[in-house]
Amino acid sequence: MTHPTSLVLEGNEVKLRLQAERVQTGSPVHVDWLRFTVNLRFAPIPTVEHLFPPAQASEFDLRSEHQLSEDDRRRAKLCHLLRDIPDPDFAASTQALELANNVCEILGEGFTVDPELKKGHDFYRHRWSILRAGNECGWVGFLASGESPRQRAQSKTIHCNLYGVACTFAAPGWAPRMADYMDEHRALVTRCDLALDFFDGISGGMDRVASDYDAGAMDHYGHRPEHNCVGAWRAGGVGRSFYFGSKAAGKQTNVYDKGVQLYGKQDATGWQRIELRYGNQKRLLPTDILRRPADFFAGASDWHALMLAEHGAIASPEPIKTESRLPLETLMAECTRNARWFFSTAGKSAALAFLYMDRETLMQFIENCAEMPGRLSKFKRSEVERIYQQMFKKISGSGAGHTAYAH
Repeated sequence: MTHPTSLVLEGNEVKLRLQAERVQTGSPVHVDWLRFTVNLRFAPIPTVEHLFPPAQASEFDLRSEHQLSEDDRRRAKLCHLLRDIPDPDFAASTQALELANNVCEILGEGFTVDPELKKGHDFYRHRWSILRAGNECGWVGFLASGESPRQRAQSKTIHCNLYGVACTFAAPGWAPRMADYMDEHRALVTRCDLALDFFDGISGGMDRVASDYDAGAMDHYGHRPEHNCVGAWRAGGVGRSFYFGSKAAGKQTNVYDKGVQLYGKQDATGWQRIELRYGNQKRLLPTDILRRPADFFAGASDWHALMLAEHGAIASPEPIKTESRLPLETLMAECTRNARWFFSTAGKSAALAFLYMDRETLMQFIENCAEMPGRLSKFKRSEVERIYQQMFKKISGSGAGHTAYAH
């Protein structure tokens, strides 16, 4: 059981970090959780040290471990571990390790990668844990835990999951730097939580939140979202949460007593939080959500924009609309047709160009092809890229000498 004094100290530290971030960024909206996925083809290239772990050096380092610094011990353990990874898994392991190290550098001082390889989460076979003060605050998963078609596709990706504590204690300005890194490696955002804290409480409190819902303030495009009340909702109750929206639809908001969560009921403050949770179930989440969190918070609904305005912040609402099913299926069909044409009609010519044409001429030709093929010109390039990535995962898992397309 955590001692009440420890709760107060930890709660105060979190509050100070959030207040300092506001001053640094000029935005009251805090990124509180982040998940993203990178295709192995675009994942970072491992360092020479990881690609060719020195056998003799790592054995020596392990024998003389008590003489080494903490960083040297960690490197020695990693070298020893990498030498024992089976060849088929080695590339994915080292790419995931490099990504984890890159993420730690962006998060800032105090974040490290655990040198012990651990069992994976969310159907990934393994994970590299990201640590702060000796505790896991995130992880990078790689390789699949099964052989189903979906998991074979997943094995071609690396996934990063950063918990709220990592986002809270990261160095100022980490979020836009992470967005740049994700763009560089063509990462897809799969979850991003945006938090707006009222340290002295929301005007009208939790009762006002429930009344706003009943009055239709949370309605969006004429639709009233699902809701759920958790905690002691009788008069004078503390530790309450009000959920509205849907995880299945990729947009859910939780309004709750943050002071109770951090300090406990006995030492609770009036601190309340509005936490908007975006997922990629029916949306394509842009990396700009990390650069302009207030805009995307305000874009969730008129109520979110109102609460941000009551906080005293000015934003340009940026909604993230759901993707309609029919255009997505149409895009998949058009990409499939385009890929089939390439392999059946243009494939031999393309192979000759890659084999015998000088690289400068070939790259100039590719760079000058700014326009999309006619039937794909009505779609966004980012949408076509995402579908092509999904298609080629399936192609690569279909076996040598065979080509499989999404239908």
